Amino acid sequence: MIRVVKTIDAHVGGQPLRLIVEGVPVPAGKTSVQQRDWWRRHADSYRRSLILEPRGHLDMTAALLTPPTSPAAHAGLVFMDAAGYPSMSGHSVIATATIAIERALIVVAGARDSEVELAFDTPAGVVHARARTEAHGGRPSVDSVTMTNVPSFVYSPSLGVKIGARDVRVDVAFGGAFYAIVDTEAVGVPLTVERLPDLRRLGVQISASATDALRPVHPADASVGGIAGVVFTGPASDPEAHLRNVTVKSAGSIDRSPGGTGTSAVMACSACLGVSTGTTGAGIDVAPASRVKSNSPRIGWPSALAVCQCTR
Repeated sequence: MIRVVKTIDAHVGGQPLRLIVEGVPVPAGKTSVQQRDWWRRHADSYRRSLILEPRGHLDMTAALLTPPTSPAAHAGLVFMDAAGYPSMSGHSVIATATIAIERALIVVAGARDSEVELAFDTPAGVVHARARTEAHGGRPSVDSVTMTNVPSFVYSPSLGVKIGARDVRVDVAFGGAFYAIVDTEAVGVPLTVERLPDLRRLGVQISASATDALRPVHPADASVGGIAGVVFTGPASDPEAHLRNVTVKSAGSIDRSPGGTGTSAVMACSACLGVSTGTTGAGIDVAPASRVKSNSPRIGWPSALAVCQCTR
């Protein structure tokens, strides 16, 4: 049987997003988590067809707009990648907001000509996006998007994991998903394009080892858990940045952007260590090339609210 599915592709800082807009079933569920679980049980063939070869690739991410499940949201989002169904994807929220506004998939009554605010239900919670827009030919064009993520926090600092015969210390933090954060000096691999195969291999190993050592579960929502991947951090190569990173997901995909959820987790660690206090900006650059700015106000026990902005 031939199935026709309409999608719109975009990218954020180099990281692709394939937004599904037509030709798939609408997931049932009274919450975003239930919608995701319904899709996993009944429609996973669509994920495999749209994400994996030959139509996609290992580093592809997709999202599906769903009916909102909370009064504050304009729509819901189910995220998909090669490993399955992430609880949150920051670059996907930024890309979806851009597509939804420019293609009139979501129309907000009373929105200002220069700014549109959207709220999305996700399995991790409600996430907000604020788009700065300009009019071109009578239609809105998005210039930049600022995303306010769910609260982020450090879950397990200095966790020991085994990599072959070596012991490596990682910080496990939540930024919409759980990540193991590793200093690149601890593994001896620089954050360069040439070493991406090594980082991919190490990321998969560290994810598996961290999962064996610790199975994190969100303290407020047991449906959100597990290690989504590894964020390797190191000295910045961009003079305007404070940090350089590479995010490797548990299945081996590499984020071509700094990553919204990974950046949020890193900022939570920075806030916990006292590197970031008050409302401060941190620029992060990523191999091969991209930058994101994140504002991280401290809002409680080691917790941070990350705000990520992407500008065209």
